[in-house]
Amino acid sequence: MRFPTLFLSHGGGPWPWMKGEWHDAHDQLGAALRRLPDEVGVRPDAVLMVSAHWEEPVFTVQSHPAPGMIYDYGGFPEDTYSIRYPAPGAPKLAQRVQELLRAGGIAVAEDSQRGFDHGMYAPMAVIYPESDMPTMQLSLRQGLDAREHMAVGRALAPLRDEGVLIIGSGLSYHNLRAFGATGRQASASFDRWLDTALADPGAARSAALAAWQQAPAARQAHPREEHLLPLMVAVGAAEQEAASRSYHQDDFFGALSVSNWRFGLPAR
Repeated sequence: MRFPTLFLSHGGGPWPWMKGEWHDAHDQLGAALRRLPDEVGVRPDAVLMVSAHWEEPVFTVQSHPAPGMIYDYGGFPEDTYSIRYPAPGAPKLAQRVQELLRAGGIAVAEDSQRGFDHGMYAPMAVIYPESDMPTMQLSLRQGLDAREHMAVGRALAPLRDEGVLIIGSGLSYHNLRAFGATGRQASASFDRWLDTALADPGAARSAALAAWQQAPAARQAHPREEHLLPLMVAVGAAEQEAASRSYHQDDFFGALSVSNWRFGLPAR
């Protein structure tokens, strides 16, 4: 049984715990995330989450057996700084990830204290609301090189045959200075390019992603690429497998084009 890999647009801050207009802006994304367990096909033993909200000098695994919460956002209601998503960690998976990365010649470190950031718990609270899915996070590497992150995905590909669901959590469009009508054209242009670039698996897709900065509106869509890099890990782990867009919206926050993708077939 081989699990697919996923790239998710995780939305803004602690949105699943909010009410009103901010929560309502995520209605379509929330519906897509709730469908994911059925679309994946089989419940995994654990999730490996690569979040846009963790960067280290070398790739670093989270190994705490019961990670706490990191409230890495600002300007939200006071009660969102005490929310809980008490999913268990996955220390054994953390060890396996280190083994695979070192075998692939990739330097890796371990953090036994780090908690979950909102790139993990915002989408996971919707996908697995019972907070019972063992999950470990893997950091991005500072420098944010697309090829390096695809190489990490390749090294971790065996996990897909070991009951692990690999999820890249970012945003297909992330420009907070143009997060509304001013971002309409750039987000649509970049989203169209991404969907085309991801369509054909193999070396051509990887080459296109490595050169993503040449895409239409690339730097308008991602002034800084940390929210795009989790996609590279998901693609690298399923490099020869087809992509399917599992969510698309062209009026996110009234104007933005955002998407999620799955790589590989459901685990049935």
